[in-house]
Amino acid sequence: MENLEGLIEQAPELIVTYGMKIIFAIVIFVIGKYCAGIAKKLSSKLMTKRKVDPTVVSFVSNMAWSLVFVFTIVATLGQIGVQTASLVAVIGAAGLAVGLALQGSLSNFASGVLMVMFRPCRVGDYVEAAGIAGTVNEITIFSTKLLTPDNKLIVAPNSAMMDGTIINYSAMDTRRVDFVIGVSYDADLLETKKVLTRVIENNQYVLKDPAYTIALSELADSSVNFVVRPWVKGSDYWPAYFEILEQIKLALDEANIGIPYPQMDLHLKETPAVASSAAA
Repeated sequence: MENLEGLIEQAPELIVTYGMKIIFAIVIFVIGKYCAGIAKKLSSKLMTKRKVDPTVVSFVSNMAWSLVFVFTIVATLGQIGVQTASLVAVIGAAGLAVGLALQGSLSNFASGVLMVMFRPCRVGDYVEAAGIAGTVNEITIFSTKLLTPDNKLIVAPNSAMMDGTIINYSAMDTRRVDFVIGVSYDADLLETKKVLTRVIENNQYVLKDPAYTIALSELADSSVNFVVRPWVKGSDYWPAYFEILEQIKLALDEANIGIPYPQMDLHLKETPAVASSAAA
């Protein structure tokens, strides 16, 4: 009975003490949650301005919100009186265990972050990496999706993309188209060069600047080889390649300039035994 009376006497003081702690805890929680929202919006806005992939923007902004919110929860519990040191230790141990179990996924995640930071490729770029080639369709946190020219979707781990060499064919506005054209040793070299020059100068895709190159490059075993190197817009590479190659063949045919091709001559030698059998 005396304990109950003592508790009743201390009730106003306890209510004031713990009430203030609860009020401060609520204030910390509200402010922390508001700051988490600000962190999410700010990170999303900054990455959107830098034209980061939307999937990455969503993940990173949500991660920023989660980190601030977890810190808010820990601070709120600490204000109430919960021993947060042990709570942080438990969270750290759980994080370490999960990290060890997901080493591959974490490696892909880290590579995804590096791809966002250094931006070796963007959505829409045609790249070659990890032994595959295609147009970047989507960059997620753990993988990169490539669409091949024959419309196959390839999902490559980000770690495989970042661990090797990435060749980005869309990074520059212009590309050089390289041809090696072999003509017969009997062909007039000056006339051949004029024909090739005429094709390049009249092609709709070839740029004036940078200047193209047409030069004799090799006296091969069965042909005289010219290199033809015009510059085109990156987006016009394949249409230009196919059209120029066709126009060169037609122009050489029209000028009666031969293009060597592999051929086999078969010589039949009559042996004495065969000759005797034929005579009999």
